[in-house]
Amino acid sequence: MKLFHIIFVFFFCVVNAQKSLPLDTLKLKEARDMLADDYGNLYIYKNKDFSFTKYDSLGKQLGKMMLTVPYKVQSVQNPLSVPLFSENAQEMKFVDQNMNEIQRIDFKQKFGFIKMAYAEDLQQLWLLDDSTKRLIQYNFRNDTTINSYPFDASFDDLMDLLVYETKVYILTRKHIRIYTLKFEKLFEAPLENGKRFRRENDTILVIADNSILKYDPEKGMATIFGDKDAQIVDKNILSYFEIKANKLYLYNLEKIKETKLQTEPETKQEPVPVTDPSSEKQNGEEGKKADEENKESQEKAPDNTLQKLMENISEVQAVGV
Repeated sequence: MKLFHIIFVFFFCVVNAQKSLPLDTLKLKEARDMLADDYGNLYIYKNKDFSFTKYDSLGKQLGKMMLTVPYKVQSVQNPLSVPLFSENAQEMKFVDQNMNEIQRIDFKQKFGFIKMAYAEDLQQLWLLDDSTKRLIQYNFRNDTTINSYPFDASFDDLMDLLVYETKVYILTRKHIRIYTLKFEKLFEAPLENGKRFRRENDTILVIADNSILKYDPEKGMATIFGDKDAQIVDKNILSYFEIKANKLYLYNLEKIKETKLQTEPETKQEPVPVTDPSSEKQNGEEGKKADEENKESQEKAPDNTLQKLMENISEVQAVGV
């Protein structure tokens, strides 16, 4: 019965936390990637026609870009400036909340072959130059190279790059690796179908095809959300999103937590027996008295034995006379 109760609670929590969002199935069918910003807007990238479209939570289209070559969307956490990198075009562009291009950075004239780029903020980029095997810190506002570090790492099946607090995070389809800026490896772990990083303050997350993992410096990688039947998953500050069977679902984790608390049975505490202090005192006095009597009887035992022995000797002497 306990097993059935646990299954029922889990099912009840998921059903209550799961919400189907009103996006047309045709809009999701050919989606190559999906991202959600912290305002609940959704971004759909299709590799078939290189389109990048923004929708609100009700499915209304807010903007659309038609790209000519494949681009990798780094993050939509700042919807006012969304960075996109193209290895084919060797450029990075930024688009605003209406999906209009606001800046383009061409790497061909200044660098070798940039394998991956990471926009740290609105001024600086980190670039992995495959031709020189260097990690470059570049200020694109004033077109200056701040630092350049030798970084002879394998760039095969590279999926994403993140630099945070002097640590370099490298994501491939099958591994996550963390280095210092001196190319000293700090951490490595296997990982299936990694796609991109997401940083929330000091927390580093990995978005994979159908799961989201969290990096813990002490425990390593831990899965915090997953669905083996999902096509695409993503996360914002409040919820998890997934595309499954060409439908979009939202999971509110706070609601799951509240539902679990409401459905958990109350734990009954067994009453603790209370002893009357007067009875304890009486029992103690009786025990003490019994101990004293036993002690006296043990002390008198040798005297009684000696007395009996003297009586036996007297009887023997009388018989002999």
